Amino acid sequence: MLKDLPQNKVEDIAVAVALESENPESRVWYVYLINLKNKEIDNVLITSKGYGFKDGEDVKTSTLRHAFPKVEGQGFVLIEPIDEQTFGLTNEYWLSYYVDNQIFDKKFIFLPESIVESNFIKTPILNKPGVMIR
Repeated sequence: MLKDLPQNKVEDIAVAVALESENPESRVWYVYLINLKNKEIDNVLITSKGYGFKDGEDVKTSTLRHAFPKVEGQGFVLIEPIDEQTFGLTNEYWLSYYVDNQIFDKKFIFLPESIVESNFIKTPILNKPGVMIR
């Protein structure tokens, strides 16, 4: 049952929404998975979706699924581009991966209006401005 499942704690893994480039007309944003561990993670699966209220209506984005055979230690992978119009929604990234044949999973949630300049940091490993959740 549930009590029999291992309670593997996700550590040294982050999801970041980073500013890739900008010009006077637009900004380009990408979502990254960052492996802050010194060892690789394997069989990485990520689902992403957005949901919330916009202009008084219930809004849901498509659920996207991403798979990566491995992410090197102190490395990163590009999950997907993200449109600024979704920053007013809750953006959820559910991650599962293996380390030494043990499974780990965690939900990373960017709350509405949390992807704003006042929350920017210089993301580790990427060295780009953005918002990161560990």
